[in-house]
Amino acid sequence: MNTMHRTRTLQIAWLLLLTLAGLAVSGCANYMAPFEVKQARPGLESETKSSLNELPPPRDKIVAAVYRFRDQTGQYKASERASTFSTAVTQGGTSILLRALEESGWFTTIEREGLSNLLNERQIIQSIRAQHQGPNGESLGSLPPLLYAGVMLEGGIVGYDTNVMTGGAGARFFGIGASGEFRQDQVTVYLRAVSTQSGRILKTVHTTKTILSQQADGGAFLFVDKDRLLETEAGYTYNEPGVMAVTAAIEEAVKGLVIEGVRGGVWGLQNPADTLSRAFQSYDESVEEAQTRDIFDRPVASNQRAGTSFGLSAGAQQYSGDYQNPQTRPMGGLRVRTALGERWGMGLSMSAGRLAARDAFDDWTAMAELQLDYHVLPRSRVSPYLQIGAGATAQSLTTLSLQDDVSPHVSGGAGLEIMAAPRLGLRAGVHTRYALDDRLDGADIGRVPDSVWGLELGLTYYSLF
Repeated sequence: MNTMHRTRTLQIAWLLLLTLAGLAVSGCANYMAPFEVKQARPGLESETKSSLNELPPPRDKIVAAVYRFRDQTGQYKASERASTFSTAVTQGGTSILLRALEESGWFTTIEREGLSNLLNERQIIQSIRAQHQGPNGESLGSLPPLLYAGVMLEGGIVGYDTNVMTGGAGARFFGIGASGEFRQDQVTVYLRAVSTQSGRILKTVHTTKTILSQQADGGAFLFVDKDRLLETEAGYTYNEPGVMAVTAAIEEAVKGLVIEGVRGGVWGLQNPADTLSRAFQSYDESVEEAQTRDIFDRPVASNQRAGTSFGLSAGAQQYSGDYQNPQTRPMGGLRVRTALGERWGMGLSMSAGRLAARDAFDDWTAMAELQLDYHVLPRSRVSPYLQIGAGATAQSLTTLSLQDDVSPHVSGGAGLEIMAAPRLGLRAGVHTRYALDDRLDGADIGRVPDSVWGLELGLTYYSLF
């Protein structure tokens, strides 16, 4: 009876726990994606609008016309299940550009996209005015002339590149795990000012904006009892709105057009000293930063891995050979490398450490080898690397005999290097040495040569020569 009572109590406890967990998950889900109707509100602003408003006032406002600022990519949204005719880029580029011109305070914009509608309406007004008279019997006369533009603004959204960069990571242990993924898209905008009197292109600028999408999720799949299974999951996805990315790119293009036009003498400032204002300085900083980034919008510096480098490393290694129960033992090493090009390098590596197997041997060993390495992203702060080499291993330093105790080997490795300072790199990697004979552990047994696997952390200093 007591056993049944305890079982019943345990079932009630699990039921309460699952109920509370379900309520918590539901609350989180409701917070992340609320199922409720929201009121309309003024539109969200991009992060570049504040810098657009910082532009100093012009000497004279520029009367500008925009006929059409359109999507020139022709791309449709990607769909894995069925074809879709929804465009990947907003088709309202003209409206976004007109508002950016107005917010800058530099332009007097005139209607040209709906010019036919405007002319029809003026025609209706003119017809009515011709058929009617004023209160005192006077003629109402003609409409005032339309305002004409001194500058036309042309261009468009010329590029929308999807999946420029993707990646992710995850882990799962005993049914409990989490993972995360990201995707980076890119939109490119070109904008040019054209003189309506001569047709000359006065100035052209272009901007690029990345669009980031991220996803994080986790879950558990566990047996809480021999016949009861618990399964939970939660996740969150963030997709940067494409229209906001296009808005930011267009606003930055308007800002660049104004500043480049001032410096090119196309138009002028109310106060010439405003060329030293914060708006001009921030634009120069963004231009300089753009020159230090690659096509994936990652910061790229000069090739800091050029010249000769000196490295220190420490880690652990484990042998695989004729004896069972191999042991993990410490190791350390030195390395000198010289660059053969932007990505390639050759170096000499020397290391020492212990190799051991339980109840068999535990000896100090030394290794020297010539290495060839390849950096995948030599100008990036973070770069994966690959490495191959060949050399010799002295398997017992206590009773070293060059004839009997030195084994030739080949090696390979891979890892990641992070430039913590302009000439100081932090390395983490794995490597393996594959002996060309079967005497690394002092026992020539079997037909499979011995090998060594290792994990190492290190510092590399890149000199100026």
